[in-house]
Amino acid sequence: MAAQQQRKILIAGAGLGGLAAASFLIQDGHQVEVYEQAPRLEEIGAGIQISANAMHALRHLGLEPAIRKVGVHPGAYVFRLHDTGEEIQRFALSAEHERLHGAPYTQMHRADFHAILADKLRSLDPNAIRLGKRVVGFTEDADGVTLQLADGTDARGDVLIGADGLKSAVRRKIAGEVPANYTGDAAWRITVPVERLPQPFLEPVMSVFMGPGGHAVCYYVRSGTIMNFVGLHETDDILEESWTVKLPWERLKADFKGWHPAIQAIIDAADKDQCYRWSLHNRLPIDNWSTARATLLGDSAHATLPYLAQGAVMAIEDGAVLMRALRQESDIAAALQLYQRNRIDRTARIVLQSSENRRRFHLGSEAAIRAEFAKANEGADRNKWLYSYNPMTVPLV
Repeated sequence: MAAQQQRKILIAGAGLGGLAAASFLIQDGHQVEVYEQAPRLEEIGAGIQISANAMHALRHLGLEPAIRKVGVHPGAYVFRLHDTGEEIQRFALSAEHERLHGAPYTQMHRADFHAILADKLRSLDPNAIRLGKRVVGFTEDADGVTLQLADGTDARGDVLIGADGLKSAVRRKIAGEVPANYTGDAAWRITVPVERLPQPFLEPVMSVFMGPGGHAVCYYVRSGTIMNFVGLHETDDILEESWTVKLPWERLKADFKGWHPAIQAIIDAADKDQCYRWSLHNRLPIDNWSTARATLLGDSAHATLPYLAQGAVMAIEDGAVLMRALRQESDIAAALQLYQRNRIDRTARIVLQSSENRRRFHLGSEAAIRAEFAKANEGADRNKWLYSYNPMTVPLV
């Protein structure tokens, strides 16, 4: 990279997308500073899924061995009825996913993935992350961009990336307030050590139990030692958008009364004081997320409901494409437009498809579920346009 193309890049947010983008950019020759509001670098949440389209980019960072070490490669994606567990449709993952797309499908604990990304960034620059620094806004001019922080300090750079999540201060400055509408769903999250579960238990696949008014997702993480459970339940009880909200175990149990025995076993084995529930809100795609020197990445640009397992994957893709755009275009404004132009349609499609899956997974009768899945092969569709994307090689136009 020519010296005049090296940039000082400021990133708001040290979540998965911010950390990955920072490593892509430092590895590509840029100077990067990451500003994170939390006093400690840690990640909350539970399971996360990394399909081949993200693994291509993570492989560029040399992270595939670490991810394989702690991850699980599920044999298939399986859709089941909520009460009987009858299989409605499945498509192969594991070896077949890697054969088709050249990289594995991995399920892992979100905290493990966050730690891998943080360790990578620290290996590239031990001083890149500034903790306890909440971003409140920015200004820009012909010569650069100034990031404004809640403590009254600021930072100056050539480019600003807003990777500051659902309530992004950078997005607010670029696109204004983006309406968030309650989906009607609350998402329960629990993790259970497998030794607490009856054996044999669910096969090592991605299981989606579907029924009236909700669905449940079950899969193994942390080398198969933990069962991750996310239960989506329709409710009028709206709480905040936060994975840190705990509710009584008894409410979780009641929400999934009558569901399959495997669901009951997971809920019964959970720590009674570790049941978290997030009220899910939907945000429609925005049609512009860049200025001359600032842009958005991940949830700040295209918040995605967890019905397609692609939210974190899209943030990883974003970082890789942004790195390539800055390499391809020497003018910053042109590079940010190139990045946005090559990401906006794909991410909007994923946002909208995730919302559509909510309808499909919550149909009111067994007959309706069977009819819906008889229309199309879910695996063939995803393999065609979703998993086949490689952010390291897709032409940028």
